Amino acid sequence: MTILDSQLDYYRARACEYDEWFSRQGRYDRGQAANQRWHDDVAVARQALAAFRPEGDVLELACGTGLWTRQLALHANSVLAVDGATEMLAINKARLEQSNVTYLQANIFQWTPQHEFDVVFFSFWLSHVPQEQFRPFWDLVSSALKPNGRVFLIDSLPHSESSATNHPIANASSDVQERILNNGQRFEIIKRYFDPDELQTTLSSFGWKARIRTTENFFLYGEASAASNGV
Repeated sequence: MTILDSQLDYYRARACEYDEWFSRQGRYDRGQAANQRWHDDVAVARQALAAFRPEGDVLELACGTGLWTRQLALHANSVLAVDGATEMLAINKARLEQSNVTYLQANIFQWTPQHEFDVVFFSFWLSHVPQEQFRPFWDLVSSALKPNGRVFLIDSLPHSESSATNHPIANASSDVQERILNNGQRFEIIKRYFDPDELQTTLSSFGWKARIRTTENFFLYGEASAASNGV
């Protein structure tokens, strides 16, 4: 089994408990003050996405349980929500029931978009892309965009209060981390953290113009477009 197989198995098994992480429940409850810091940072990211206005035809990669799909659907004419885990897609669909959202189960590392979009969005996905797949992934994103298309991304900053209380402390020298489910099952996944300035520089070398920012504690977020288009 490859690390990407293990990662997909983890998210399939985790689907029913995924929202505990985002809602700061169970093993992710760090106390009132820490939880409030988390929710304040979520609000900053949501406000930034609203200001970005993901309009037109939107592609959401690794859509998960729909925590961000709902916000995309408020602005978009259509949303194609793609995920490798059927379990995630089922929860997303049940949560939204939006007529402008359609769903596709696909392995993002092997999938080719069949048409172009005005916006490509992904949250907490880029950190799970292995280094050797990083440039091919951005090539996929480019192929999915219409001329003058835009990208919005959200991801994790390294923070001791972000993960579950029983997760091992991340080894900064490794892109592989161990994750544990509520039932004790253990999986290895890719988890990479990005410095905002370094990510902007890397994307510039790929032909993108990006503006990456951070919240106070937990997240990085930003937008990108082809360098010829600006942001």
